[in-house]
Amino acid sequence: MAIAEDIRIKPSSETLLRPDRPKPPLNYAQFIRWALLFLGGVLMVMPLVYMISTSLKYSFEVYNLNLIPEEPTLENYTYVLEDGRFYTWFLNSLIIATLTTISTLIFDSLVGYVLCKFKFRGRYLIFIAILSTLMIPTEMLVIPWYLMSQQLGWLDTYWGIMFPGLMTAFGVFLMKQFFETVPDDFLEAARIDGLNELQIWWSVAMPLVKPALAALAIFVFLGNWTAFIWPLIATTDTALYTLPVGLSSFGDEADVAWELIMTGAAISTLPTLVVFLIFQRFIIRGVVMAGLKG
Repeated sequence: MAIAEDIRIKPSSETLLRPDRPKPPLNYAQFIRWALLFLGGVLMVMPLVYMISTSLKYSFEVYNLNLIPEEPTLENYTYVLEDGRFYTWFLNSLIIATLTTISTLIFDSLVGYVLCKFKFRGRYLIFIAILSTLMIPTEMLVIPWYLMSQQLGWLDTYWGIMFPGLMTAFGVFLMKQFFETVPDDFLEAARIDGLNELQIWWSVAMPLVKPALAALAIFVFLGNWTAFIWPLIATTDTALYTLPVGLSSFGDEADVAWELIMTGAAISTLPTLVVFLIFQRFIIRGVVMAGLKG
């Protein structure tokens, strides 16, 4: 008798590797989100691209809106870098922004630590009073700052430019909120080990709030690096001009050398990029840690 054998068709390797599955439907919501993000990124980058493009143009081509210069040139960079005033203004901005940032990190963290970890009567009232100053526009504070600087002889000095930003209400608020995430048990253990309050603040609390310090350092440095109104009012000596004020002096009453201003602005963005590259890893680490704790 013939033995009937079942003949089974085995699937080929191509069938196993490429199963016949229906393609997932196109997610229109995700596509719209990506498109909006891309459009927003282009809108944010365009001023920077136009700044660099203008810095490569001659004066007669500045008012042409084309992004690619017809005759690209580096003469603007040569002129700005050969101008000795530019280095003076650059150094002034660097000194003022750096010292103000250091002062803000120290004093804002101290005040935030005290308001968060010390229990005393009236601390909430003090905190509200500090936050209320955020509602006062800077333009309303310029006249009191100027009168005080004039009476104390601070005009045309580094101190006169720096003193309004040596401590900020936003920094106090930010540091207080981050210090609330620091467990009190760590502080109590440090007190048992014999550390005083200043040592506890510096050695225990401060290392635990590095993301907040990094974010505050970036905000304060950028704010002071790009400050224009108060340095313009507080200084009349060109040797004390900051970079934004000095760049605005390129030109005269008849014409403004926009190509030189854009060139100086393009060069002045380098320190801000350096500051961001230095501190961004602390911010990213803080976001990751916050996600793990959540």
